[in-house]
Amino acid sequence: MHRIIISKLILIFIGLFCLSGCGQNIPNDALPELLVSNDGIVISNFEDWENIRRPEILELFEKNVYGEIPNKEIDINYKLLKIDNDALDGKAIQKEIIATFSNGKESLEMNMLIFLPKNVKKPVPVFMGMNFYGNQTIHPDPNITITPSYVKNNEDFLITNNKATELSRGVRSHRWPIERILERGYGIVSIYYGDIDPDFDDDFQNGIHKLFYEDGEQPKPNEWGSIATWAYGLSKAMDYLVTDKDIDKNKVAVIGHSRLGKTALWAGAMDKRFAITISNDSGCGGAALSRRRQGETVKKINTSFPHWFCKNFHLYNDKEEDLPVDQHMLIGLIAPRPVYVASASEDQWADPEGEYLSLYHSGSVYNLYGLENLRSDTMPEVNQSQTIGNMGYHIRSGKHDLTLFDWEKYMDFADVQFN
Repeated sequence: MHRIIISKLILIFIGLFCLSGCGQNIPNDALPELLVSNDGIVISNFEDWENIRRPEILELFEKNVYGEIPNKEIDINYKLLKIDNDALDGKAIQKEIIATFSNGKESLEMNMLIFLPKNVKKPVPVFMGMNFYGNQTIHPDPNITITPSYVKNNEDFLITNNKATELSRGVRSHRWPIERILERGYGIVSIYYGDIDPDFDDDFQNGIHKLFYEDGEQPKPNEWGSIATWAYGLSKAMDYLVTDKDIDKNKVAVIGHSRLGKTALWAGAMDKRFAITISNDSGCGGAALSRRRQGETVKKINTSFPHWFCKNFHLYNDKEEDLPVDQHMLIGLIAPRPVYVASASEDQWADPEGEYLSLYHSGSVYNLYGLENLRSDTMPEVNQSQTIGNMGYHIRSGKHDLTLFDWEKYMDFADVQFN
């Protein structure tokens, strides 16, 4: 008898534990209201979405997740560092643009590496994204400038003393299939994310933060962490792209992998000039629903990377249900512009199902614009892309990475959206 009672208690405990959010398939009614305003107004058309609900959600993400950009004037100047009209054996035009940020006392430089297909009609559509170890890592071309910025040490890339060398050329080229991208008629714009903000926690005393604060001063709890600064860098790079006559300013897709997938989503939400937003294995704080608490949770990410988000986000460690937003709302901010989310089958840390469900639950916003939503909350088969309206998704076999398979799907999606 005692064993039966104990067994029942254990089952009850397990049930309650699962209901608390451990890896659950979150139903729509358990998520924050996407189409109900703070004042209780039901949003039923895209005008009310644009004028009422979208600004509310944007502000909630700014104050509680990514952080607001301080209201301070910063001068930004763009300079053509170099151009090669016969790059990659005559296949490409290569440019490097230096963006200099200055507050009058200190300055910071961001290098934009651009490859454009040579023998196609201009202007051309481009993919823009950030890389992890310097522009020289995305292709072995010896003409690419080696970043002078702080770089994480990496034994595989022979990076020591936080400085990149010639030995790092092309070590991440598998993530950036430049020749194939050019062959399909697209250009590529890549930026080393460490140019904007080095990816380590030093209480925001380096990178772009030092231009916005006095010595020793830190961002307020509602002000930007590193992901928001990287997104800021992408937006400022876009300021240049709209002036380049070789680039179609109306056909710029922003793309990111992992933490830079989180960055791409936030950039796409903030800046409507990005025509397509692409998230690759972005996980917690990116495409994955926080309330599922699957893989990397809010507490885990804030503990491991306390500088990525604003300090207010730390208030929701183990309290995801108290967050006034979830990531389906982030994707909703991108509507009606096209968005593509991708996962990897072995990347459970990023919670592939949570990434898919976030895209699925954002569909009600796309519906306001007369666009179709993903038809089912059941994920597609591995290595099968699913696209409908302005939404795309696939889960690729393999690990946490950005592969040629992913790129082919993204370019297929862009072919449809841009033509």
